[in-house]
Amino acid sequence: MAINKVIYGGRTLIDLTGDSVTPDKLTKDVTAHDKTGTPIVGTNTFDVDSTDATATEAETLNGMIFYARGARRIGTMKNNGAVSGTISSKFEEYTVSQGFHDGSGKVQIASTEQAKLTPENIREGVTVLGVTGTMSSSEGMKPQEKSVTPSTEEQVVLPDSGFNCLTQVTVAAIPYVESDNSAGGKTVTIG
Repeated sequence: MAINKVIYGGRTLIDLTGDSVTPDKLTKDVTAHDKTGTPIVGTNTFDVDSTDATATEAETLNGMIFYARGARRIGTMKNNGAVSGTISSKFEEYTVSQGFHDGSGKVQIASTEQAKLTPENIREGVTVLGVTGTMSSSEGMKPQEKSVTPSTEEQVVLPDSGFNCLTQVTVAAIPYVESDNSAGGKTVTIG
């Protein structure tokens, strides 16, 4: 027979009748007495009420155990560790894969493209990715001056071999000569 209330000398020394402890609310393997005075052993292995947890398996690392909504769960999220990548062209994008990243990965411009980002490869007054250009418009120029004589045929004027541009083209005046003729007028000779 269990005792749940002890009165001695008119004074209540123990009164379990109002207690609400039950085995499911008592930590596992801890002993106590319920409101009837009967000894009980705790069965509760939870240290928190997880019924309002919102984590999912996909949001927890693969193989990691967690508790949510009153249940034991195992994560499925991929561990990508240090994710690294390079970008080699103007419109290329790097897609970050789904999963966990440890924070030490990097995405950068490919080293072959970085080597091209020098001041002398960028037009003067233009800044590309923090590199300010110094290239003027005359690097590598081999200019030529040319003179041409007009004719009755169309002419295309290009630089000669060994030159890559023209700095000046001088077109001679079309010859024009007036002379008296036997009929008492003028003869005009053009060209």
